[in-house]
Amino acid sequence: MPFSSPTSQPAAQAQTSWIQGQQFARQGRWVDAARRFERASRLQPRDALYALNLADAEMKAGQAERACTAAAAALRVDPGNALALALQTNALAALNRHEALVKLLQAAPPSMLTPELSALLIQAQLQTGNSQSAMSSCLEVLALDPGNAGLHLMLGQCFKGLGMKLEAAECFRTALCLGHRQMAVQDLLAFYEREVCDWRGGSTQVQALRESIARLPEDAAVETNPFVHVALLEDPEEQRRGARACAGQVASLVRPLPPRRAKAGLRLRLGYVSADFHGHATGYLMAELFECHDRQKVELFLYSHGPEDHSATRQRLRTAADHFVEAREMSTRGLAERIRADGIDVLVDLKGYTLDARPALFAHRPAPVQVAYLGFPGTSGAPWIDYLIGDPHVTPLTHAPWFTEKIAQLPGCYQCNDGTRSLPVAPLRASQHLPEDALVLCGFNQPYKISPEVFDVWCRLLQRLPNAVLWLLAWTPQAPPELRREAAARGIDPARLVFAETLGQQAHLDRVACADLFLDTWPYNGHTTVSDMLWAGVPVVTYSGRSFASRVAGSLLHAVGLPELACEDVASYEALALSLATDAPRRQAVAQQLAGARLTSPLFSSAKLAPQLEALYGRMWARAVAGLPAEHLPAANLPAA
Repeated sequence: MPFSSPTSQPAAQAQTSWIQGQQFARQGRWVDAARRFERASRLQPRDALYALNLADAEMKAGQAERACTAAAAALRVDPGNALALALQTNALAALNRHEALVKLLQAAPPSMLTPELSALLIQAQLQTGNSQSAMSSCLEVLALDPGNAGLHLMLGQCFKGLGMKLEAAECFRTALCLGHRQMAVQDLLAFYEREVCDWRGGSTQVQALRESIARLPEDAAVETNPFVHVALLEDPEEQRRGARACAGQVASLVRPLPPRRAKAGLRLRLGYVSADFHGHATGYLMAELFECHDRQKVELFLYSHGPEDHSATRQRLRTAADHFVEAREMSTRGLAERIRADGIDVLVDLKGYTLDARPALFAHRPAPVQVAYLGFPGTSGAPWIDYLIGDPHVTPLTHAPWFTEKIAQLPGCYQCNDGTRSLPVAPLRASQHLPEDALVLCGFNQPYKISPEVFDVWCRLLQRLPNAVLWLLAWTPQAPPELRREAAARGIDPARLVFAETLGQQAHLDRVACADLFLDTWPYNGHTTVSDMLWAGVPVVTYSGRSFASRVAGSLLHAVGLPELACEDVASYEALALSLATDAPRRQAVAQQLAGARLTSPLFSSAKLAPQLEALYGRMWARAVAGLPAEHLPAANLPAA
């Protein structure tokens, strides 16, 4: 709204400050501009223009909290101001205050809801777990613009939130047909077809994905989904190219913090960042490790940008940390500034490109040394991640060209585990709908890891083992009918496939002890799933390929003294699985070895892993303090546990 000629000294001062703010804004000096606009708004609180300029400058300066306050002030002065509504909505989105965003937009007149604001409303409804409302909002907008590819993408996300993944895949396909050009949509289509084991299109989508990656220039800045590439593609070079493009796109949206010089201190200030510090696989794996960090050497910060689930795991993680920071409603910039203010020396990303990750946080460079660990089995493709922690099996130094990070190796398996868990107690097979006298072949990995090639091998084994059943996880209700249909097409009675429901951690660990043999997947192995199987005493057969994700089960088997169960090709995998399936004494010997490993193997002792990990962090930090760049850190220089 235009301002009138000043009639008082405060008004004149406000106008002068506003003019100065405009000058700074034209130069891109948003912090200085915000200071001038803030003074103008303070002097003239009833002038919406000043508050609007302040909100805009604060957003561009990365201060979403202040932007939200200023936009709300403008909206109070001028309730019909569409720009004020948009600024407050964007600020709430940046702060991850999804419930407040939904409330704000649902209270706004429909005439004020632009397509952009409607999209933010739908995304916020999805984030609050209200997928049905999100779908209703999406369909309302789609009725007015049925050819909008972006709306079909969001409709797919709504179906995904409702567990209707086959329908989600069709929406992603429609978005592509309508001209959506984001490579990430192609990623989603390929992934969700695999998620429900819909293989009727053959390898069409995966091949299209590979062709798109091949066309990416080395300096591409394109939105992609590197997790999909890790899950579906075997070639680590393709994974690197896809991740690098994604990192380029993230970098284009971030203004990094000023560099911070590394200085030695009495204790290493160590920060871990995750959305999974609750009843999640990451929380289960890492709880004991956090408890075992040496507080004489390490001051431990956990930055949680995920939900509060009030679980025992959440409370255990809170207790383990020196500082547990609730960051869910912090903007990415705000969290980066908090980490910088905390003086973190080594910052560890436990998410990578998995669900609810915040790669832009690390692109801000809040810490001198930044490390990827555990959550994402592949390269970040990002210059702001200095090291990736692996081990000699999952990340041999000969694989370094496929990683943009420097490889930091632990001497044993890189995966931490909780050795304080209760030992599994197998229930009766009948309680799991398993025949008592059958050979139970278990394939409890999530459905997206089961490719047609993997299922071909499994069905050939069932043909040669007439007394066997295949025990699978009903992770999504849409996958079992597809797998039964695929089994029948391969000459296998669908009744020989037994599907298990998802359970809590301890009940799951108890029931897997009913299995005779675990059949792993490739190119994405079981990770936590395989370590759970080994803890339960179940023999595992895996195939180790070239990618990180395809080598994790092999690393776990090496750690418990069973490297012979990790095969180098598919034919060897199939032959070994058949051999073990027909040799009960050998399976029993493996089970006995695993029972001993629960007490002796470093794989199941974070107390043994913690000092090795601290030594690795120490080597990284020492290089930074000395002003040296990151370099590969081989395990040969660390003592074995």
